[in-house]
Amino acid sequence: MALKFDNAHAWEARLERASAYALYLHVPFCAQKCAYCDFASWATRRDDPLMSAYTDALVSQVRELGDIGALEGLRTAYIGGGTPSLLGAPALGRLVARASALGPEELSCEANPDSMGDDVIDALLSNGATRVSIGVQSLNDFELRELGRLHDAELAQERVRAAVDSGLDVSCDLMCAIPGQTDASWHETLEAAIALGTTHVSVYPLMIEEGTVFDRRYSNEDCDWNSDEAQACRMQKAQVELERHEFNQYEVASYAKNGKVCKHNISYWTGQPYLGLGTKASSMLTLKLYLKLSEKCGSLPLPPSGVSRVRLTVKNSRSQIACDPRLASLRFNIEFLTEAQAAAEDLMLGARMRAGLDPGLVSHARRVLPSLDECLGGLVADGYLHTRGSRLAPTQRGWLLGNELYERLWGLAPGDVLEA
Repeated sequence: MALKFDNAHAWEARLERASAYALYLHVPFCAQKCAYCDFASWATRRDDPLMSAYTDALVSQVRELGDIGALEGLRTAYIGGGTPSLLGAPALGRLVARASALGPEELSCEANPDSMGDDVIDALLSNGATRVSIGVQSLNDFELRELGRLHDAELAQERVRAAVDSGLDVSCDLMCAIPGQTDASWHETLEAAIALGTTHVSVYPLMIEEGTVFDRRYSNEDCDWNSDEAQACRMQKAQVELERHEFNQYEVASYAKNGKVCKHNISYWTGQPYLGLGTKASSMLTLKLYLKLSEKCGSLPLPPSGVSRVRLTVKNSRSQIACDPRLASLRFNIEFLTEAQAAAEDLMLGARMRAGLDPGLVSHARRVLPSLDECLGGLVADGYLHTRGSRLAPTQRGWLLGNELYERLWGLAPGDVLEA
């Protein structure tokens, strides 16, 4: 490629951070397991004392991270699940307040319409949350029943409006290529969601994941409603409708009005280090941040030489975390990445962004990935990337056939990632 950049140092500074840019807190409780869900979440009674004990454990762990300086300069925090709103106002309020005390400029929380009462909205607002991401999925009652959702379209619309009226920034999550969905019903869901006054919409095609109810139900069927063509058609329809109503696409599945992007999600795609707490939560750490965390977590081994990035996934169960919340008691699955592997990963993730690959990233990657220019040139020639200003950005083809684009960029990574 002919594009040349000289600001690699601006990107490389991210590899030197000694604290997290973003914090993720995982709440693994749901009122009911949806038919499509393979997330780390379990159906839980609203009166189960485990939820409150687990919440207090996360609060304690966040405080410990703060005490060792791992959260200095934190910019974003996100409470996801599962269904955080199922915790109820008192417990969720405690968790939000602890995260808010760290001073992030954005604090998001996921919620479902059936558990997001006015008291939960008030708890979010009064304790420092700035955004709520509501799992609407569809505004068609038949489709909602097929998905295994507990709310109906009327309740979803009423709760979204209540959140909008509260002053929170509100995101509406929608799913396409789902059972029973038609072109007409998808159009109606999009139009109804837009009319609710939200400033952010996320659109995801249904993935039939192994081990789910949908996997057992449809594994032997030819699901035309979920074909690659059906998914592409629905995603393109969403793009047209949302952009017609002044929602700007900034990431593969995300649209925002008036600059109301989700800064936390952007951190995932732009190489910023983040810490995840809770069962199955993931972290992406710089070497400096990993060494700082390892002083508290005795189970973390010394990194091999040449490591630039470390990925962690919490192995402790919900009850183990609730019974012993000390950071020292956490166990992890670990991946150690070299600088070249981290650069290939950042290219792959950065290609999700509509704005394209950061010039600093490309300049940095060129230093550690000798075949980068050949790969980028091939992706341009094959119609997956194009030049947009000073950046290489995904084309419409690259957006719709993202897996091919991401695979070729990750293929630049030399060797196998070392696991521990």
